[in-house]
Amino acid sequence: MSIERRGAAVTGRTEDQGMPPEYFEAGSASFVDFLRLHSPELLPVNRVPGTGAVPDLPHGTTVLALTFPGGVMMAGDRRATQGNRIAYRELEKVQRADEYSVVSFAGTVGLALEMVRLFQVELEHYEKMETVPLSLPGKARRLGAVIQANLAQALQGLAVVPLFAGYEPGADTGRIFTYDITGAPQEARGFHADGSGSPYALGSLKKLYRPGMSEEDAALACVQALYDAADDDSATGGPDAARRIYPTVAVVTGDGYRRLPEEQISAIAGEVLDGRLRAPDGPVAPLR
Repeated sequence: MSIERRGAAVTGRTEDQGMPPEYFEAGSASFVDFLRLHSPELLPVNRVPGTGAVPDLPHGTTVLALTFPGGVMMAGDRRATQGNRIAYRELEKVQRADEYSVVSFAGTVGLALEMVRLFQVELEHYEKMETVPLSLPGKARRLGAVIQANLAQALQGLAVVPLFAGYEPGADTGRIFTYDITGAPQEARGFHADGSGSPYALGSLKKLYRPGMSEEDAALACVQALYDAADDDSATGGPDAARRIYPTVAVVTGDGYRRLPEEQISAIAGEVLDGRLRAPDGPVAPLR
């Protein structure tokens, strides 16, 4: 049974009367703990067979996030690599976590997608069991528990490094949380990037980020930073106008999660590409 179907059964979206007794036990509000106890084979960590050598699996690269007044924005390129080969050109690394949060990933693609699905069910399961949603820091800690369960595989080279962000209603602001392979969440201020192109993306954001920037300027800064990452990191894909493949950009505000439409990102990417024809190294920050 898939994670989604198991989650549907546990949270009451099926009328199947032949369900095993563990579905009716009063237990933890954590769906991860439920799987670990009753169906450990469904955990992402147990989906990859243990072998002596690390398999050559597709890896996703650069993702980034930044805050702006009243929300947070997350973006990612679309490329995944397998060794020196491009494995995917249209990978969706930025995913909706719940109504007020977003998650993206760099690392082993198959495990990362399973971990994201498990995290989505984890948040839904908690809200149905407790009748209240988790706080944003609580969501960050839940994602950390999912990452921690993958530690053994990460030490063998099958690492997944997610980036998590969301909107905090009480403060009317966005917050960003980063992780290492042990699953410990750390809050980033202003902006952050992960993945193989992250050093170049971070360098770009240091020049372009302003705390009071508008949503439109934030989207432009994200695409500029991803372009800079692709310019120096072969595993990061830049805007591909010929195939009409552009970065994924999502926003979380008081109105909830929203993915920016492809037409808007296409226009921003066109502006970036036109600007790079005049200045290949991109915009520069003033010295004073």
